[in-house]
Amino acid sequence: MLLSDNDIKREVKEGRIRIDNFDSKRVQPASYDILLGNNFILTESHQNQYIDPVKKIFPTTREMVIKDDEMFVLHPRISILGTSWDYFGSKEYLIQLSGKSSLARIGLLVHNTAGIINPGHYLHITLELCNLGNMPIVLRPKMPIAQLLFSKLMSPVKRDYTKTGRYSEDNWNNFALPRVNSKDLTKKKK
Repeated sequence: MLLSDNDIKREVKEGRIRIDNFDSKRVQPASYDILLGNNFILTESHQNQYIDPVKKIFPTTREMVIKDDEMFVLHPRISILGTSWDYFGSKEYLIQLSGKSSLARIGLLVHNTAGIINPGHYLHITLELCNLGNMPIVLRPKMPIAQLLFSKLMSPVKRDYTKTGRYSEDNWNNFALPRVNSKDLTKKKK
């Protein structure tokens, strides 16, 4: 069962859903709009010959932080990681991340696979941003970027994300892909 606008407001007020800097103007009929943050991770694609997730060979990345009044231009067919401005979570609800149709229509994908936030996970969510269109897209901090849907569970979870999760309560330290020295890609095994 998904929460309605009235349910979302009530659960935030009663503390069962945490959304820092909650703004009732961003509550939709059955979702809550979240805003884009200031931090991005870019892949240094020219540094890598290939990616091999099994052998843990990942692209070299770099972090970019932009000011509130600056913009980031996402070029066609480029994928980056971003983060939400909003910090949120719940021990009692499964939260689902969904894109906004207005952004999808211009070719902006906000998540590829990581659309589930398990109970007990509190975070600035990592966004998997990709421009599928043919024109550059301007991204600005605090622009509406995605929406959250809240699903009521049939029963309490036995082990919440604090016991099973890969990322800490503040996941920015685990935000990026591992940094790999490109020289390691050309070394021969002994």
